[in-house]
Amino acid sequence: MNWLNASLGKEWNITPAGGLTGDAYIAENSNKRLFLKRNSSPFLAVLSAEGIVPKLVWTKRMENGDVITAQEWIEGRKLEPEEMRHHRVAELLRKIHHSSELVHMLMRMGKKPKAPDDNVNKLKQRFNANNLINKHNEIETALSYLHQLLPVTREQKQVVCHCDINHNNLLLTNDGQLYLVDWDNAMIADPVMDFGMLLKWYIPKEDWASWLDTYGVTYDKQLFKRMYWYLISDALYYINWHYNRNELKKVSERLHDLRDLNTFVNTNFSVN
Repeated sequence: MNWLNASLGKEWNITPAGGLTGDAYIAENSNKRLFLKRNSSPFLAVLSAEGIVPKLVWTKRMENGDVITAQEWIEGRKLEPEEMRHHRVAELLRKIHHSSELVHMLMRMGKKPKAPDDNVNKLKQRFNANNLINKHNEIETALSYLHQLLPVTREQKQVVCHCDINHNNLLLTNDGQLYLVDWDNAMIADPVMDFGMLLKWYIPKEDWASWLDTYGVTYDKQLFKRMYWYLISDALYYINWHYNRNELKKVSERLHDLRDLNTFVNTNFSVN
């Protein structure tokens, strides 16, 4: 971290902020505190301007080519799982999914809309390569369901999706501001990719209609076919991801989730 101290000045005390990447830091100077990140996406500036993440204070390019961003430090906490059903979460997601500025920025960065057809083909290729299809019948069943439900995913409105909606990424400040952080996996895709995950893991089924009404969409069967298409796709992606890292316990957990998803689809959507 000497390179950071050299740039900011010795009066700043810099410590790692934790996290998987090791590229985040906390900088403190007297009563000032900043959240620093190395090589954060240029997308951060638009997210800050939209009030979706804590305010971007400055951006600096280092002599070694790294770009450091400094965000306003906030006093607050992560949401508890039960708080994910609050209407403010639905309203924040709606704001994100209706922002044309976010879409335009991602497209200028070279991001292209996520095509479900391409996703199915890539998943099948990966599972054929590691022979997991022959080892686990539920994977073959899930891929079959993805093909059968594929038509409902086409020609949907494409928006900026966060793609990692969980309570640890939602921060509530002491003065009541709600932020969604950790945008490294953002893509342009069907918004059901975001809110489907939230419904599945945080909202009781009996409250789905009410939550979706707050978000602003109609509670119907076509929507849920799309939702479960993305839930199955996500489960398959992570089964392969964990398998490639030899995290067999995680593979087993994801296979269990996949079996539950397959059962729901078979029971509710008349697929074979």
